[in-house]
Amino acid sequence: MGFPGCLLLPAGHPLGRSSAACTGAGNTRIPILLAWLWASMTGLPMAASAIPELTQLRLVNGPSRCAGRVEVLHNQQWGTVCDDSWDLTEARVVCRQLGCGTALSAPHRSRFGQGTDRIWLHEVNCTGTEAALSECRARPWGEHKCNHVEDAGVVCSDSNIPDPGPLQLVNGPNRCAGRVEVLHNHQWGTVCDDNWDLTDAGVVCKQLGCGTALLAPVGAHFGRGSDTIWLDEVNCTGTEAALADCRARPWGKNNCHHGEDAGVVCSDSGISAVAQLRLVNGPSRCAGRVEVLHNQQWGTVCDDSWDLTEARVVCRQLGCGTALSAPHRSRFGQGTDRIWLHEVNCTGTEAALSECRARPWGEHKCNHVEDAGVVCSDSNIPDPGPLQLVNGPNRCAGRVEVLHNHQWGTVCDDGWDLTDAGVVCRQLGCGTALAALEGAHFGRGSDTIWLDDINCTGTEAALAECRARPWGNNNCHHGEDAGVVCSDSGLPHLAQVRLLNSPSRCAGRVEVLRNKQWGTVCDDSWDLQDAGVVCRQLGCGTALSAPGGARFGQGSGPILLDEVNCTGTEAALSECRAKPWGDHNCHHREDAGVVCSGSGISQVAELRLVNGPSRCTGRVEVLHNQQWGTVCDDSWDIIDAGIVCRQLGCGTALSAPGAGRFGRGSDLIWLDDVQCKGTEIGLSECRARPWGDNNCHHGEDAGVVCSDTSISEVTQLRLVNGLGRCTGRVEVFHNKKWGTVCNDSWDLQDAGVVCRQLGCGTALSAPTGAHFGRGSDYIWLANVNCTGTEAALSQCSARPWGDTNCTHEEDAGVVCSDSGISEQTSLRLVNGPSRCAGRVEVLHNHQWGTVCDDSWDLQDAGVVCRQLGCGPALTAPGRAHFGRGSDPIWLDDVQCTGTEADLFNCRARPWGYNNCHHGEDAGVVCSDSGISEQIQLRLVNGPNRCAGRVEVLHSQLWGTVCDDSWDLAEARVVCRQLGCGTALSAPGGARFGRGTDPIWLDNLHCTGTEAALSDCRARPWGIHNCNHGEDASVVCSDSSIPQRASIRLVDGSSRCAGRVEVFHNQQWGTVCDDNWDITDAGVVCRQLGCGPALTAPGRAHFGRGSDPIWLDDVQCTGTEAALTECRAQPWGDNNCQHGEDAGVECSGNPLPSRHCGWCWEAFSTDPALLSESALTPAWFNHSRSRSTPTSEWPKSMHRESRGPVDAGPAPIRLVNGPSRCTGRVEVFYNQQGGVCDDSWDLNDARVVCRQLGCGIPLAAPVGARFGQGSNAIWLDDVHCIGTEAALSECNIRPWGDHNCNHTHDASVVCSDVQELQLVNGPSRCAGRVEVLHNQQWGTVCDHDWDLQDAGVVCRQLGCGTALSAPGRAQFGQGSDPIWLDDVHCSGTEAALTKCRARSWADNNCNHGEDAGVVCSEFARPPQLCSSLDPLMPCQHMEELGVPGTQPQPEGATNPEPPGDLDSEMTWLVREDVVL
Repeated sequence: MGFPGCLLLPAGHPLGRSSAACTGAGNTRIPILLAWLWASMTGLPMAASAIPELTQLRLVNGPSRCAGRVEVLHNQQWGTVCDDSWDLTEARVVCRQLGCGTALSAPHRSRFGQGTDRIWLHEVNCTGTEAALSECRARPWGEHKCNHVEDAGVVCSDSNIPDPGPLQLVNGPNRCAGRVEVLHNHQWGTVCDDNWDLTDAGVVCKQLGCGTALLAPVGAHFGRGSDTIWLDEVNCTGTEAALADCRARPWGKNNCHHGEDAGVVCSDSGISAVAQLRLVNGPSRCAGRVEVLHNQQWGTVCDDSWDLTEARVVCRQLGCGTALSAPHRSRFGQGTDRIWLHEVNCTGTEAALSECRARPWGEHKCNHVEDAGVVCSDSNIPDPGPLQLVNGPNRCAGRVEVLHNHQWGTVCDDGWDLTDAGVVCRQLGCGTALAALEGAHFGRGSDTIWLDDINCTGTEAALAECRARPWGNNNCHHGEDAGVVCSDSGLPHLAQVRLLNSPSRCAGRVEVLRNKQWGTVCDDSWDLQDAGVVCRQLGCGTALSAPGGARFGQGSGPILLDEVNCTGTEAALSECRAKPWGDHNCHHREDAGVVCSGSGISQVAELRLVNGPSRCTGRVEVLHNQQWGTVCDDSWDIIDAGIVCRQLGCGTALSAPGAGRFGRGSDLIWLDDVQCKGTEIGLSECRARPWGDNNCHHGEDAGVVCSDTSISEVTQLRLVNGLGRCTGRVEVFHNKKWGTVCNDSWDLQDAGVVCRQLGCGTALSAPTGAHFGRGSDYIWLANVNCTGTEAALSQCSARPWGDTNCTHEEDAGVVCSDSGISEQTSLRLVNGPSRCAGRVEVLHNHQWGTVCDDSWDLQDAGVVCRQLGCGPALTAPGRAHFGRGSDPIWLDDVQCTGTEADLFNCRARPWGYNNCHHGEDAGVVCSDSGISEQIQLRLVNGPNRCAGRVEVLHSQLWGTVCDDSWDLAEARVVCRQLGCGTALSAPGGARFGRGTDPIWLDNLHCTGTEAALSDCRARPWGIHNCNHGEDASVVCSDSSIPQRASIRLVDGSSRCAGRVEVFHNQQWGTVCDDNWDITDAGVVCRQLGCGPALTAPGRAHFGRGSDPIWLDDVQCTGTEAALTECRAQPWGDNNCQHGEDAGVECSGNPLPSRHCGWCWEAFSTDPALLSESALTPAWFNHSRSRSTPTSEWPKSMHRESRGPVDAGPAPIRLVNGPSRCTGRVEVFYNQQGGVCDDSWDLNDARVVCRQLGCGIPLAAPVGARFGQGSNAIWLDDVHCIGTEAALSECNIRPWGDHNCNHTHDASVVCSDVQELQLVNGPSRCAGRVEVLHNQQWGTVCDHDWDLQDAGVVCRQLGCGTALSAPGRAQFGQGSDPIWLDDVHCSGTEAALTKCRARSWADNNCNHGEDAGVVCSEFARPPQLCSSLDPLMPCQHMEELGVPGTQPQPEGATNPEPPGDLDSEMTWLVREDVVL
């Protein structure tokens, strides 16, 4: 064994000349052997050499003493160094200290294996001049927040191993096996597995000095990377010296995602069979779902017989240590590929899982819910043992859960006390017990309740040793889950307060602990200051509201506190001023509540019940915009009523009457189509239409009857989990608790009593076996035996209350005649003209869903019609003929023989397995629908089935109708044929978007009396002279679209340009140009479906009209749907003449404005748009001009087409997020606007991220996660398949057609989220500098801030070079921390954080000194002007609104232009910017 290092001696020491290899500046290094000899000869002790660092550093687990994992000696124990902030500077100090030459690399993430001892150093920060690593700045010894996955390494030049250069294998067991990563442009990235093979892997192994290649695994075998995918379609010959020498696509060009990251296993990795097995979807490669490779395909393992023996084989095979657990039931998610192995039975000695006994490959009787998993000891997941505390602030406080039979479950709080809690705390190493909490204080569990009636003596080593009922034997529900707070939780006050009766531990009724008894707080004087103390005490953030009046239900214990008066600075509620404990003049109707920010609950709207016998019964009214209003009864049911009762503290809901049962209101109808899940804290949190948007009258006002109304017990009955209040699981109310009824002896007579009691008609069926789902509360009744004459179920003969021998699998149900459903309730046809025609929907797992049209035909439709009793099938339309559904797609590839009794007997894929989207929803038309075969007609791309583009079915293919001769006569036939009322309008010009299929009909001539459009006269099928820009449309009276005044553009070059004329009093007339501008013109263009407005010419640009001048002083905001909705003088009231007639020129397509700074990037690659000849004065001054002749616009702007596809992708951006790759989605269509989150999902987000060059989507948040927009909402019902190049290419409604408000703005979070941003400027390349640290953005102080620093920022953001480095908050003052001060960049750094600066947050600044940057690519519009053309004078940047730049003095002359015209861009910038 060699000596571990070199000895440091002062320069000039007698032994200094003996080893030139150890020579360094200022000191001389000699081998330790010579030092030892010197000590032996002279008697000089080693300690006297003033070299304490001698043995305090080593590199281990590498190929030599000069490469490996860094370990330091402290307190006589070796330990590792965390890789936070670890880079070449620190590595140089290590190499110099060890006499190993210079540093080649400073690998992170345990490149040389994970250590097992202490982690001694964290956040090491060397200047590079230190003699030893221990002289560098770092946290105190042993203080860190790391694990051994982050162990730092070093490779020195004297390590005798080749520098692998820009190549590494990561996330594997060692440096010779893992995911392939290459270094390019100072950034690591992955390699795509397209064409990846052993030859390519061989080059990698050779380059790394790891021997030969054993395997070339694909499919992200070693986990998914998160950085750029640098290489794709790598093709090595095998002779290359480095992977970068192999043929491949250009750097960064790929069609891959990180699920295709390539891997390598080299011979020096010490592993072989690893490729045949993997653990996926876990936190590391040593924990996850088990998958095996067979026949070139990965598949899962069924968990039957799966236990620790099999798990040990897996861990050993993967080199992951020993097995900690063998979880069942798809603990790590369900797989989607084959299930390869079933009933695996290992002895434990096998070398690989494939050697264990099992059924033949692929033979099983499992589904993916039973996928097996493994957690190995090297997974960095601590073995929780059979006990854990969950849902609390840390591992020492929370709900008690125990592990039994490989499944976690809860503990019931019956008999639960401090002694039991003490055993838990001791077992977990969490100190002593502070509190033993009951009543699901830390939330309700959802798994098995394993233990009940626990009785510990206090001496047990583990909770499982205490006396208790047998495992799983209990009489509890999850509202009784036990909790514990231990002394090491750091929350001594937590035990004295809790919030109850809400879905979150951070919202609910306030209860405090006094003398081992919980009690409530009276709401006298209760306010936000008091609530704030509670939230802080519980670690729940800040207080959102402090509701009183028993908002979260009435407590049942003592009222302990009254007139609480907190200053807001107290650490606990008990420290606030209040009356003496227990002294109050309150009752439980005044119990105080709290909603904290950590609850995920927003402030709920106020609510009341009026016109009833008590405050707990009546008509529902909500407060919005300072005004009370009612709720419409559409979709109103017992679940919605339950939310109302809970919000008011009125117990549970008994009934949910509609139809104005408690009288008609007279104020606004605020809410309609309310749909609560039952877990909301307030009615305003339930899904519903936007405030005030309804189709109701006050005869439909909703009401509620709550249990605390003093109404007799005859109504204490409900049906839940069904499709309405008249169908569902039977539940009865007893002892203030709801419970179920056992189905022993349950029959139609019993069900009849239930239906009569509820006023739901007669009983259709009495389903048993928990048909409507299992209850979770008490089973109150069993052996019910009604004669049929009883007025209430409680009058029937039955066992005593609560005396049953049943389980919830035997819960009884009822279907009543007034439920609106028949026995065919598991199948329905929706969105059609009758119950016998429409979109097919099936009921599965208590949820409706659609059927995919793959293989859908008349035979399948025939089964549906027969099942519904609707006669034979006429047609089996696909492609969402009856509209797109929004629920799951339950069935696909349905294949009926035609003899089945119902659709579920037909062959099909498993439930929920499909490769479809809702554009493929299947439909059916049965003979009893009252519709003839001429139903082969539809209106598409509109807001509903009664408005849209006309499409007809011919030769089994849908196609459009040309708008030649198209008018109201033809539209009337369409509306009548579809059962959609009368025709309101017959728009042409592809008002509802362009079709893509054949144009079937042209020159239609209907008399208006025809039964179907196909009966009208027309050219032969498919004969036409049209394009899809002429697709005909219809708006029918049943479409709920109001008719607007007609408008047209005349005397122009097309229907999208001309003099504006409006139709009023049966006569056309003009519009005066007073105040006429581009905003008004935009409304006209949108109303006509002509794209954005180009110009708004006045002064009769398109000729003088001769009819009345109808409108004057028009002032549109830009959001109106029609010109007649804009503000203007009364009809015909004007002071104009026809020489002032207004005109409009529309683009004819949604082509965005080319002078939009933020959308410039979308067009910068179009040469026609960047050429000098294309740029005219009108181009740049368009936004300031009142009129611009059409001829002055570039030819590239004038396109014949009228659809977004021909116009190129609409520009897009993400706003209000932490970076340009995260935020609210906005698109540009005449102006920026939002996207509605209806149907918004990851596929849509994927297109956005791709379009912006922001990697892959991480999330597609809805509900205005990044704030509400204020402009137009341009897109709704976006349906992307994920491969589109731009969002505007996805299937969408027409531009501006939506049913949303800005609370539904869609957002995206992409993977390429940067740690640096410029904000509050005109583009992402100019603004205030902000950096991300500790998950929070903050600013940079302008002390010493200069162009060199700004240059690093611009380069890091890919924004070119720095133009200026403005300080003094030129781009506004920030409000977050000031992270950096005294920044000194050399100019060569790759990132701002690499520059020298004070420590994070160490500064003497205020936000008035926030630094800014303007980069050369801040907007690119400088190309829109030219100093060479007197007709195109350059606007100074100050005029363009770019802070930090100075305009030239008036009259100043520009310098002579450079001879090289190719440098005009730079020239234009520099002539206007004073640096």
